[in-house]
Amino acid sequence: MAAGPGGGGCARRGRWGRGCPVRGLLSGALLLLASGLRRGAAELTDGNNEHLKREHSLTKPYQGVGSSSMPLWDFQGSTMLTSQYVRLTPDERSKEGSIWNRVPCFLKDWELHVHFKIHGAGKKNLHGDGFALWYTRERLMPGPVFGSKDNFHGLSIFLDTYPNDEATERVFPYISAMVNNGSLAYDHSKDGRWTELAGCTADLRNQNHDTFLAVRYSRGRLTVMTDVEDKNEWKNCIDIAGVRLPTGYFFGASAGTGDLSDNHDIISMKLFQLMVEHPPEEENIDWTKIEPSVSLLKSPKDNVDDPTGNFRSGPLTGWKVFLLLLCALLGIIVCAVVGAVVFQRRQERNKRFY
Repeated sequence: MAAGPGGGGCARRGRWGRGCPVRGLLSGALLLLASGLRRGAAELTDGNNEHLKREHSLTKPYQGVGSSSMPLWDFQGSTMLTSQYVRLTPDERSKEGSIWNRVPCFLKDWELHVHFKIHGAGKKNLHGDGFALWYTRERLMPGPVFGSKDNFHGLSIFLDTYPNDEATERVFPYISAMVNNGSLAYDHSKDGRWTELAGCTADLRNQNHDTFLAVRYSRGRLTVMTDVEDKNEWKNCIDIAGVRLPTGYFFGASAGTGDLSDNHDIISMKLFQLMVEHPPEEENIDWTKIEPSVSLLKSPKDNVDDPTGNFRSGPLTGWKVFLLLLCALLGIIVCAVVGAVVFQRRQERNKRFY
């Protein structure tokens, strides 16, 4: 599916969306539209520990993981805990592993920062398969989707390093998002294209510098950004409105290898609470009963694949909304000008008869 706005990183890590003003094109009217667009764009937290939720965060020295007296995280499969990283899979064939938070998250607005590393001996396309980040109802359930359960309930962000579809025109590694209410299956043969909401290419494997991913969910908007180019700035990847996720789900990460392999390491996962106001009508909603969904998109079954590898019914990203509003505004201006000219000519014509 079409990638989210990819105008490059216009914010340093720790600030998301700052320093990216939309320049006015049609004076005050377009400036008003642009300011509305900026308000709708996500701004990444500065990493201030004031809003860090430690019960949902995984950081060195990884206290509260596994067999401690008060475990906050469980791991299974091939996952190995070291002093420097949590290795979900080693660079060996047919491995799968995962790590899951034991504490359900009841935040309505949150932001997840993930420091990770994917590396191995494989060259070109001789490596795989990637790993996934989860916010789901199920936890610690191994399966075929990057080492975790298929037909899940919730959200997953896939960092896919191997193209299973030989006909694809996408460039891998590829990051994509999927929201599921339990009724959809992930199609490995098509790299999840039938159920993907949006995605982008990111050169995140075998890097000699730190690589990061940020996932932000706030007021129904899902935003994913990357920092994998050693520029200390975030780059747009995914931006989708109309996403509904319940509270009470669990955060986790999993990875799997098949005939090809890689080391999939999680160095840290930091969850931040976002202080966001919600409208009064949402106060009586039971957020634990919400069904995962995306209201601005058709059902994945209604999507039609095209030769470019994108869905024709792509999400309304920030730029698409802006362009739609711009076209609407220009249409109104044209109609107003034409109407004024027609009205003036009628007035002149009427004067000739008197």
